[in-house]
Amino acid sequence: MAVAARRLPRYREEVIWWDRIKIPLFYAVLIGWTIVCITPFWLSLVYSLMPKEHVFDMPPKLWPHPFSLDNYRVVVTTFELFPRWLLNSTLIAVVVTIVRTIFCAMGGYAFARLRFPGRNLLFILMLASMMIPPQVTLVPNYLIIAKVFHLLDNLLAVILPGITTAFGVFMMTQFYKSIPVELEEAALIDGANRFQIFFRIILPISRAALITLALFTFQGSWNEFMWPLIVLQTPENFTLPLGLKWFQSEYYTLYSIVLAGSLFNSLPIIIIFFVFQRYFIRSIAVTGLKGV
Repeated sequence: MAVAARRLPRYREEVIWWDRIKIPLFYAVLIGWTIVCITPFWLSLVYSLMPKEHVFDMPPKLWPHPFSLDNYRVVVTTFELFPRWLLNSTLIAVVVTIVRTIFCAMGGYAFARLRFPGRNLLFILMLASMMIPPQVTLVPNYLIIAKVFHLLDNLLAVILPGITTAFGVFMMTQFYKSIPVELEEAALIDGANRFQIFFRIILPISRAALITLALFTFQGSWNEFMWPLIVLQTPENFTLPLGLKWFQSEYYTLYSIVLAGSLFNSLPIIIIFFVFQRYFIRSIAVTGLKGV
C-alpha cells in the first residue's frame, strides 16, 4: 500500500503532462499530414501558372514567378478536340452516375427487404465479386462489348459496363436495412405496392445515401482511364483523361501544359468535393449502419 501511495503522485503527473500535450500533438500531426498531401497539388498549380521555360528551374519554386496563363490558353485554343473530350467525359460521367444510382438503389432495396429464393447466396456472390481485381474482368468485358454488342469505339462501350457495381448495391443494402420496416408496413396497409413504396417513400428519405453514391460514381467515371483506353480508338471519342495523354510527345513532354490540362480535369472533382464534402464523410457511416 505504501509503495502504491508513493507511485500515485508520479502517475498523476504523467497523466497531467500527457493531457497538456496530446491535443497540440494531435493537431501538429494533422497539419504535417495535410502539408504532405497538399504539396503535390500545390506544385502542380504553381508550375502550370509559369512559362514552360521555367519548369526546370532550381530550386523548386513555391509561388508562380513569373506568373503566366499561357499554358491554359494553349490547352483551350491549340488542342481543337479539347472541348469534345470535355463533352465526352461529362456525358459519360453524368449518364453512368444517374443510371448506376437508380439501379444500385433498386438492387439494394431488393436485398434489404424482399424475400426470394437464393437471396443470401446471391448477396454473398455479389460481395465476393468485390474481391476480384478489375484487371481480371477486362478481357471478358472487352469480348462482350466487341463480339456481342459491337460497340467498340462508341461511348456506350464505356457506359454499359458501369451501370451498376457490387459496392453500390452493398452500400444501399446496408442503408435500407437501417430504415424502420414500419414505414413500409403502414404504406402496404394503405394499399401501396412495392414500386409505389420504393419510389414515393424510400427514395425521398434516401437522399443522403443516394447523393453519396452519386458522388463516388461521378468521381470514378470522370477519372477512369484504363477501360476507355481499351475500347475507344478515334481521338474524337476520347475522354478528357485520354486526351491529356496527347499532351505528351514521344521524345519531349511540355510538363507545364500537361499540368494545366490535368488541373482542368481535376477542377470538377475539386468543386464537387468542397460542395458535398459532408456526404463523403457520411458515407463511412452509411456503409456500416448494419451488419451483413
